[in-house]
Order: sequence, then C-alpha cells, then structure tokens
Amino acid sequence: MKKHLRNQTPINSQFNASSTTAEVLHGLILRDKTAIVTGGYSGLGFETTQALALSGVSVIVGARNVLAAQEKLAGMPNVVIKPLDLSDLDSVKEFSDGIVNSGIRVDMLICNAGIMACPEQRVGKDWESQFATNHIGHYALTNLIWSTLKPGARIVCVSSAGHHNSCIRWDDIHFHRSPYDKWIAYGQSKTANALFALQLNEYGKKFDIQAFSLHPGKIRTPLQRHLSIEEMYDAGWTDMKGNVIDPTFKTLEQGAATQLWAATSPKLKSLGGLYLEDCEVASPAESQGTFVGVCDFAVDLGEAQKLWDYTAKLTHIDAFKISSKP
Repeated sequence: MKKHLRNQTPINSQFNASSTTAEVLHGLILRDKTAIVTGGYSGLGFETTQALALSGVSVIVGARNVLAAQEKLAGMPNVVIKPLDLSDLDSVKEFSDGIVNSGIRVDMLICNAGIMACPEQRVGKDWESQFATNHIGHYALTNLIWSTLKPGARIVCVSSAGHHNSCIRWDDIHFHRSPYDKWIAYGQSKTANALFALQLNEYGKKFDIQAFSLHPGKIRTPLQRHLSIEEMYDAGWTDMKGNVIDPTFKTLEQGAATQLWAATSPKLKSLGGLYLEDCEVASPAESQGTFVGVCDFAVDLGEAQKLWDYTAKLTHIDAFKISSKP
C-alpha cells in the first residue's frame, strides 16, 4: 500500500508561466543572504545567479567548467566561483569541505545543474551518467553541507516534466541489463530529483528546513546540447536553423522564475515537499506522458524513502544517520 502523497493543490501565487525572475523577487529583502547555485553560470543557472546577486544575495556558484564560469560571470557582484563536478564524488566532497570549513551559513541551495538526453556514459562506480549527475551528485552535496544550512533555509531541486518518461527503474537503474535509452534515463533522473526533495523535506522538518522540486518549463538553453537540430525540429521545438518556433517555450527570465519563487516565496512557508511549475503548485498529472502536472510516482513518500536508502547505500553518505545538525 502506497504511503500518503503530497497534496498538490495550487495556492493562488499570483504568478504564472509568463512571470519573470524580477517579478517573483520584487519587494523581497534578500540582502545578507547566501545561496549556492550548482551550474550557476549557464542557462537557467546564470539567470538564477544574476537575479539573486543583483538582489544583494551572496552567491556561490558550483562550476564544472571554472574558466567558462569566470568568463560568463565576470564583473557580476556578490558572486564566488568554486569547482564542482557533480559526476565525481571526490569533487563534490572537496567543494563541500570548502563550504563547511569556511564557516559560511547557507540560506538557499539551488540544485540547478544537470545533463539531458546525452549519449550513454559511465561515471563513478559504473553509474549511468544522467542519474549520477542529476541525482547522486546533488544528494551527496546536500548531505555533505547539511551542517551549513540555516534554520529557514530552502533546498530547490530542478526537476522537469521529463519525469513523465520514467519512474525509478528499480530492477535496472543504471541500464546494466537493458538497452540504454537517453530519454528514459533523463526521465528517471528527474523523477529522482522530485523524490529526493520530498524525502529531504521530511528529514528537514525538525530543523525548519524545506525542500521543493519543480519543472521550469521549456526553454532553449545549453541543456539541449546533446540534441541534433533534426531532433528538435521533429519535436516541433525549432525550425531547421535552430530558431525556437514552439510558442510554449519560455524566455530564460521566465524559465528561472519558478526556482527563484521556490527559494524565496513567503507563500510557500511550511509547504515543503511540493512539486512546482509555472510559479505555482503543480496539479496532479491526469496520466503519465501528458507532460503536464506531476505524476503520482514522483510524489510518493514510499518511493522517496526507498530512493534515499538506495542512494545512501550507494554513496555511503547520509547526514541523518552519521551526524546531526547542531
């Protein structure tokens, strides 16, 4: 019997799919706060970093490509760049140790970095790269810096409507026995993001720390770098020159709005664990594959606990069993 699913009931946020980062942050006092944004130098991550930095937030950007991050973020106030490769747990540990040892106290952790629909690749201990980068790396990072999170902090996991493509494939998560499918692998990793936020929120309750997951919408970003023009054309996203023709695509400022709303909105206080889209609480999906709303398997507490236990065993990292928050 399944455990209770989170109540995905809209809250009348007064924002929508067209809302921008500036609109969702308007009127909020964010000076003197500190945020970590993984992948905060490209696509939605850059927009998130920029909006926070210009609001007075001190932003630590975890960057796989430090030189590219330095070039993109040059001259931006309140930003520090640190090396972080989420597919490499040694890199995650080095980044995390630096945060812990610095004495920094964190108000927002935005797990933004990710890869999508890439060719088959193995990382870590023969792990499928999308699951490892999008989920395992963020799981390890969050656990390792847990002691730095302030009461009232928020953790935001950028999932995707792509989670409709797959639940957690418990019988073959890393495609050791079945042929690799880049979209199934991506979908599974995005389901993992939602389930991770759900279980993390359960653990965070006694520390006054909340976690959310979200679908940012369709946006043309470097996330699509592994897709050919032909694939995007066949999907109806672009013309054959790569120009966006799908009217439902968002701008970068609109795409980053939901994760910033999740990280800052007073309306979401005490509502952690929810899956969001279009700057609102997402409704339950009517059926898998519609790519609207959230599928039951992505907000199931039993699945969330099972994934947490699996990942803890895989990484030998679990902040809630090997240590306690002061």
